[in-house]
Amino acid sequence: MTEAGHTELYLLIAGALLLASIVGSKASGRLGVPSLLLFLGVGMLAGSDGPGGIVFTNYALAQLIGTLALALILFRGGLGTSWHEVRPVLGSGISLATLGVLVSAGVMGAFAHFAFQLPWLMALLLGAVVSSTDASAVFTVLKERKLGLHGKITPLLELESGGNDPMAVFLTLGLTGLIVDPGLSGWSIVPFFLKQMVLGGVVGYALGRASLWALNRLLLQFEGLYSVMTIALALIVFGAAGAIGGSGFLAVYIAGLILGNADFIHKRSLIGFHDGFSWLMQIGMFLTLGLLVNPHELLPTAGLALACALVLVFVARPVSVYLGLAASDLPLNDRSMVAWVGLRGAVPIVLATFPLLAGVPGAKLLFNVVFFIVVTSVLLQGTTLSLVARLLGVKEDLPAATAYPVSYLPTGYDRNKMVEVEVGLGCRADGNRIVDLRLPPQALIILIHRSGQFLIPRGATRLMCGDGVLVLADGDDLQQVRQILGQPAGGPSPEDPAALSA
Repeated sequence: MTEAGHTELYLLIAGALLLASIVGSKASGRLGVPSLLLFLGVGMLAGSDGPGGIVFTNYALAQLIGTLALALILFRGGLGTSWHEVRPVLGSGISLATLGVLVSAGVMGAFAHFAFQLPWLMALLLGAVVSSTDASAVFTVLKERKLGLHGKITPLLELESGGNDPMAVFLTLGLTGLIVDPGLSGWSIVPFFLKQMVLGGVVGYALGRASLWALNRLLLQFEGLYSVMTIALALIVFGAAGAIGGSGFLAVYIAGLILGNADFIHKRSLIGFHDGFSWLMQIGMFLTLGLLVNPHELLPTAGLALACALVLVFVARPVSVYLGLAASDLPLNDRSMVAWVGLRGAVPIVLATFPLLAGVPGAKLLFNVVFFIVVTSVLLQGTTLSLVARLLGVKEDLPAATAYPVSYLPTGYDRNKMVEVEVGLGCRADGNRIVDLRLPPQALIILIHRSGQFLIPRGATRLMCGDGVLVLADGDDLQQVRQILGQPAGGPSPEDPAALSA
């Protein structure tokens, strides 16, 4: 076969694997199995032990693909995180992302050392690799289950799962360095940690602000180029932080957070693009990791891996959450739900490739154990989230999003936003005509949604409790409109997808 023929065959295989994963994700809801497991399964079936027979042992390439995918997934996570929602849980989220990760790694390390006589550093390395929850795993499963969680649970999970990867990466790299170079002192990783976090945070904030300026000032000829530009900016942020010794994962998440909570040109379409692109990254990452694993190699480690998985789920995760939230006012049931939604995903598997490439003795065993732990976590926790939420009394229905037959494309240069505001019971607007409300002159009511019907507003139109009012206004006027219509001044996120639906 010619080289061109090989290229076509590779592309055919790649397309077939992607399509199989997409079809599998559609079936996952009916089967009650998280789609992430199906992505892994497709990769394993295509691997050397499956009918596909593809031999793939390039751990360096897998690590590169995984790192790239995680960076862009975290960037998308930042874009979709509302600062208004996560600000009340900022302290709790940081505590879980730092102290929680340390406690989880310590508990797992102690268990592996005393139960299986692993050397301390190797046992702690295993704990570090599986210490962080996976943002893509957590929110993919929540979306698949259409599971709403009341109170502060969802924003806390969002902040924790996006912010704990840098801590897990730091612990993994630090412990790997101590194993490879026994002459290093354990205290030597402290300045490494400070450098990673401080530089990552500074670079993420500085380049996030610079990215916002660039998006609003560089007038590109074609709209599609803005998608390419945001990918380039995310890679620059990640690479720049890493190049000077900072945490690229922290930097790219902060940059996404800054962009997601500001106005920039083509924001709605760009967030939609990154949503689809992050799915491509997830599928590609899980397929690659599935290809790496040979199922026959997992069997000898099944006992060790299953014991570690159960300790992680039922001991290490709950202990880390209860200690991390010791100063929080979160109710006990809410904390218990946070403890159960501690899904491990692709992040631990990618982190397990670092010791392999560094030549750590026993790293292959560690990789197989970590893979088994991830599968067990997603299978056990991912399939029972709805049940546990119902038993703990924290489940709530997701609000139905109204698809308005209009759309608004911010230019990035003005402060106008288009949002849906619901008329509250007994407020100034309830039962009164629009003309009598004395709305700010620059605020425009575009459409009214009432009982499944859309009404064109006129001055004589009376607003009723429960009406969804689509309003176009700038930030200051919008706060006045919310107060008149009976909504708290904070209101929902200005970029509420329901308000921007086409």
